Amino acid sequence: MKTPTRAVLALAAILALSGCQKSADAAFGQKVRAYLLEHPEVIEEAVQKLQEKKVAEAANLAKAGMVKHRKALEQDPRDFVANPNGKITVVEFFDYRCGYCKTSAPEILQIIRENPDVRFVFKEFPIFGGESTLAAEVSLSPAGKAQGLALHKSFMAEKALDAASIDRHLAALGINPAQARAAGQSAAVQKHIADTRELAHSLGIEGTPAFIVGDRMVPGADMPALRAAIAAAKAGDIKRAS
Repeated sequence: MKTPTRAVLALAAILALSGCQKSADAAFGQKVRAYLLEHPEVIEEAVQKLQEKKVAEAANLAKAGMVKHRKALEQDPRDFVANPNGKITVVEFFDYRCGYCKTSAPEILQIIRENPDVRFVFKEFPIFGGESTLAAEVSLSPAGKAQGLALHKSFMAEKALDAASIDRHLAALGINPAQARAAGQSAAVQKHIADTRELAHSLGIEGTPAFIVGDRMVPGADMPALRAAIAAAKAGDIKRAS
């Protein structure tokens, strides 16, 4: 019998571990077991390859989702948009109580100031519940949206955003907290947040922040990658995926 190759043995091992392999050749099974005991790194390599495959599949699904949901991503009239006349669009899914969102917020504001040709779409995606949802609700109220970047900056600068500090920041900007809370409970605002959650899930977005530029997704607070994506979009190297 020909000696099994490393790849064959690894495949056989993975199939056996997954319960999908019932080898009729007991001797072959023993050889697989002996090989894995001597070379356990094979399983680690196989698991790594499987993970890489899953990541690639997720990226492909996300790209397909960007095409399918392009209008919802970039042109939802309910979203707050900075530089609305810009030619390049950046979409950010964020949570006001996300530490990484807070870390990246100053640079996001700088990008908006320095690039009037970049439309920046803010997607309220509260993933931590409680005060995260409250902050999203009042931000999407008519009074909250009227303050736009000022309210966004204020909430992001607050390290420990809670109900009291939310009310304090609202009042500092001339917004009646009670009225903003009531408006945030409206069916329209609740549907807006629910639609954004559904959109994020359809793209495989589970954490914040997450940025989309054309057909490219930038997960996490990777500001160099975001700036590179914006530069590539300006140079025409990123497809709009429309």
